[in-house]
Amino acid sequence: METKGSYGELVCIRSECLIERKNWIEPTSNEVRAALKMAGWSGEELSRRIGVDSRTVRRWTLGEKPINYASWCVLCVQAGFGEIWMFASLEDPKSSADN
Repeated sequence: METKGSYGELVCIRSECLIERKNWIEPTSNEVRAALKMAGWSGEELSRRIGVDSRTVRRWTLGEKPINYASWCVLCVQAGFGEIWMFASLEDPKSSADN
């Protein structure tokens, strides 16, 4: 998924960041900022919605601290990625065995 980042650069949100927790890869700070932009939220708005200090969100967007999965899920829903906790990885053998 591509979007324009904070300074107009093209940012790609990796598919590994948009899957269930078991196979999830933490998004980079650029991906967090891009998802915020796609969601139409400021860092302050996200902090109010999920009940964390705004400094925590700032640390996520600066790459000082990784965003936790639950917070990322809330942001992904608002950004239009859907309920990512329901999406299995394409490499997950269980997901292909169920089909």
